[in-house]
Amino acid sequence: MKKKAFIYFFLITSLFLSCFEDNDDNLARTSDINDFVWRGMNAAYLYKDEITNLDNDRFGNMEEYFSFLNNYDSPETLFESLIYERNLIDKYSLIIDDYIELQQYLSGNILSNGIEFGLSFIPNSNYEIFGYVRYVHSGSVAEANGIKRGDIFVSVNNTFLNIDNFSNLLSQNSYVMGFAIYLDNNTNDISDDSILSNGVNINLSKVPLVKNPVYHYSIINEGGKKIGYLMYNQFLSNYDSYVESIFSEFKSNLIDEIIIDLRYNPGGSVNSALLISSLLTGQFTNEIFSYEEWNSEIQNYWNNNNPEYLVNRFLSLENSLKMNKIYVLTSRSTASASELLINCLSPYINVVQIGTSTYGKYQASITLYDSNNFSNQNTNPAHNYAIQPLVMKTLNVNGVTDYYNGLEPDYIFEERPYNMGIIGELNEPMLNYTINLINQRSVSFEQSELFGTIGDNFKFEYLNKEMYIDKSFLNINEISF
Repeated sequence: MKKKAFIYFFLITSLFLSCFEDNDDNLARTSDINDFVWRGMNAAYLYKDEITNLDNDRFGNMEEYFSFLNNYDSPETLFESLIYERNLIDKYSLIIDDYIELQQYLSGNILSNGIEFGLSFIPNSNYEIFGYVRYVHSGSVAEANGIKRGDIFVSVNNTFLNIDNFSNLLSQNSYVMGFAIYLDNNTNDISDDSILSNGVNINLSKVPLVKNPVYHYSIINEGGKKIGYLMYNQFLSNYDSYVESIFSEFKSNLIDEIIIDLRYNPGGSVNSALLISSLLTGQFTNEIFSYEEWNSEIQNYWNNNNPEYLVNRFLSLENSLKMNKIYVLTSRSTASASELLINCLSPYINVVQIGTSTYGKYQASITLYDSNNFSNQNTNPAHNYAIQPLVMKTLNVNGVTDYYNGLEPDYIFEERPYNMGIIGELNEPMLNYTINLINQRSVSFEQSELFGTIGDNFKFEYLNKEMYIDKSFLNINEISF
């Protein structure tokens, strides 16, 4: 079915409706931005088939369409009305009123105080919350204040964290964080643990910070083996060349095994996940890494015109390691592109997953701008809105997708807030456990119960557990529906 011609007419039609002041102090008509939101969602949204208001023949004429747009007093309200099952299926699509900030985030440059943290319930409570520092970024406000991995916090601005207030408290750009000590009573039983405030309060502000996703890498000589270790905390395409240089070092040192630590990696670029997967292997060049499944109209178009567009294939790279077995560390914060790597490598090599189950995010998004082809070229100068809708889901070569509950580990291991260790050191508990596995040593480890993670710092960032695609979206404008 072809789009009705009047839809395209909207691109050059002036709409005499309400106005508002955007972030750059340029006047933009609300309905103009609403028109962009609807067009973008109509063109690309993964769950378009489920939203009646996105049907191509939803409106009989321009007057009816104008009336529909004018029912929504803001682009955000319209956008939310077009989301499919927000609390269950699509938790991730978002609208942005300043895409410049989004672009900075996608390059690893965001506002941050430098603390990467997890959140859990205080022992014996299903209401009170404590946070624990996973790591601190170099050159950050947190580092300057002496905050380190393993520190415990329980309050913000003298208010104790709980399930009702933690989102608002930790969303602020400046706050006083109250710290505590964790008492485990020298047992693995969580029920007898307690957390006590220690009177330390630190004023923290979020400032521009470049986050290097490569937190640590090294070559570990242990048990007669050379083990490459890489903690990689976000798939950012502008760090791809740096990652390749690390793999070059691994290759030149003839490593025997490799550990990819993704326990704090919420996702990112699909292309970067493909690159690292190809660096880990190398013996599967041009084989299918993943399939893409878009909404029915886009899917049918590419199936009929160029099916290869829907396929991502392993790359041929100079520094590929040709591993047949890898060890991957995961947690509930492991999501999206991280899960893509695990899911898509599993049919080809032995992927030994250690940690807890991952997040369960198999959909990817793309940034759409207010331009004739939704690219960031020749955008509407009157505003800085962009949308980041889910546009496709990923499947491995065997068709595995829809892992709502995450990917289950082969070996369950949950790091404990009271014994975090130092990243990269052999006695860091999770790394030590993995090295013992590699060297076939005893790995008896009893955890009577798991803390579980109810949140992390990614909840307060732009793309929470996001996976996005870098391929050009210009081709969508060739499609007639």
